[in-house]
Amino acid sequence: MINTVLDQASGLRKMSQNNNNGVKVIAVTGGKGGVGKTNVSLNTAIALGQQGNRVLVLDADLGLANCDVMLGLRVERNLSHVLSGECELDEILVEGPAGIKIVPATSGSQSMVELTPSEHAGLIRAFSELNTEFDILIVDTAAGISDMVLSFSRAAQDVMVVVCDEPTSITDAYALIKVLSREHGVYKFKIVANMVRSMREGQELFAKLSKVTDRFLDVSMELVATIPYDENMRKSTRKQKVIVDLFPNSPAAVAFKTLATKAVKWPIPNQPSGHLEFFIEKLVNG
Repeated sequence: MINTVLDQASGLRKMSQNNNNGVKVIAVTGGKGGVGKTNVSLNTAIALGQQGNRVLVLDADLGLANCDVMLGLRVERNLSHVLSGECELDEILVEGPAGIKIVPATSGSQSMVELTPSEHAGLIRAFSELNTEFDILIVDTAAGISDMVLSFSRAAQDVMVVVCDEPTSITDAYALIKVLSREHGVYKFKIVANMVRSMREGQELFAKLSKVTDRFLDVSMELVATIPYDENMRKSTRKQKVIVDLFPNSPAAVAFKTLATKAVKWPIPNQPSGHLEFFIEKLVNG
């Protein structure tokens, strides 16, 4: 099954991002479910698209995919069809708001949840064979610290951890950061304080997490966004829209646009990190 995908990774097609031949890859994760990770992924992606970037979103919750549902998109084929050899990655892309493209996964598929690490690697390599050109790939991971989450997070250039001001969210975010740093060589993390009541609350939330990581882990963390609690988020979700599209001037939408402006400036590495990455061929040949 996976051999077809692995074979697709043999070539290289040119992509461009500003003056760099690389593709910026950002994994959005969080440890705990329900912290708003997919909302952060989609709103950031669409804000980036509105700013003129060519954006691809991988719905990397392979068994409980919901990016297409949240955007009200109609999907005919998904990653399971790529894995079975029925089609190539380019053929399953669906277009969302602001011209972004989505790589849809499946929902309610146990077999997709149980993919082996080598099959995850095959999927990661398959992205190098895309014909469509992109500047930025956003990987919306599943919750938890499964092999799937760890594989996709490790394969990104930047890991953005979404955390809420709840003890379980902080604990699970710490657990994820611990595993990625100690077992997978990821030492830099960008933190998004989500659904907070004020900028100060976001900074205090970051301080709580930093206090624990500074004591027990050798990692570098940066607070890159404080997303305020916004009733318009719930209204947008009910309408299967994102807040940056439906309520562009609302507090949360403004925060997402600010995050997108920051993210586009994060540098793309000029060489591989030493382990499997999305679009690694671009770094090797760049």
